[in-house]
Amino acid sequence: MLSIAEGLLIFIVVGESILGVLGNGFIGLVNCIDCVTNKKFSVIGLIFIGLATSRIFLIWIIITDAFIKIFSPHMYTSGNLSEYISYAWIIINHLSTWFASSLSTFYFLKIANFSHHCFLWLKHRIHRVLSFLMGLMLISWLLVLPQIVKIIKDLKMNNNSNTTWQFNIPKSDYFTYYTLLSLGVIFLFILCLVTCLLLIVSLWRHNRHMQSNALGGRDPSTEAQVKAIKILVSFIALFILHFIGIAIEVACSAALENKLLFIFGVTTVVIYPCGHSFILILGNSKLKQASWKVLQPLKCCGKAKPLGTPQPGMGRTGGPRE
Repeated sequence: MLSIAEGLLIFIVVGESILGVLGNGFIGLVNCIDCVTNKKFSVIGLIFIGLATSRIFLIWIIITDAFIKIFSPHMYTSGNLSEYISYAWIIINHLSTWFASSLSTFYFLKIANFSHHCFLWLKHRIHRVLSFLMGLMLISWLLVLPQIVKIIKDLKMNNNSNTTWQFNIPKSDYFTYYTLLSLGVIFLFILCLVTCLLLIVSLWRHNRHMQSNALGGRDPSTEAQVKAIKILVSFIALFILHFIGIAIEVACSAALENKLLFIFGVTTVVIYPCGHSFILILGNSKLKQASWKVLQPLKCCGKAKPLGTPQPGMGRTGGPRE
């Protein structure tokens, strides 16, 4: 039986997952419709579609893995289910982080303003930069997948049949395993951090230039930079929470039998793919307008008509008009 706190956290996790699937599904659907309508696939549109799709799968993998460990731990210690989930998590997590890094790199190269020749060379070769990042992700997969095969074999050999979803190995080794498996993701996260810092530097230099020329207010380029920085900073903050949640899950799986702490870790992990999707919707003008069009009819339907208002085809006394 679950305690009240555990049940409340599971309710929050389910709510986060539903919102995350809806938010990312909305992002993917709007960009798919836009591509079909314009009969042209833009780079930013494809990035949004890939990011939304990968995050939907990531949410399902996280929830499936967590619920199996909580409610049916025997399924995790028998068969190859844990192996399949681990492979899927590695692939989807790397793919989701790659799309997020591509989005931050795209914003940086499109919005930032530097005169250095290296930046200008990269700015005119965005497609090559994204292809390079894709190559790095593929290399990361090639390095990680053999390692996870070895790790899963070690876990099966050291797993105690009397345990539930704990593994009978030293916690330090368990953290080392996850660190090795996350090297590619950590590199992409550092890339996001660097692009965000460079965008902040670009905005600061731009504002200083405007003040020195006595130009008040903000121009459209400054507004675009501020919006992009908010999106990138939110991504970094949520991604840090994502890593903290994974660390909590690893600690519980490695040494602790504390379902409450484990469920709290799952709640923290799901915040990233859920929360960032709504930040993207609010930060992108096209997505924001589309969401307003969807919510407007719902808002109108939610308003009850005042009592005494004549209905169409009815007179003031309530009878049919002549």
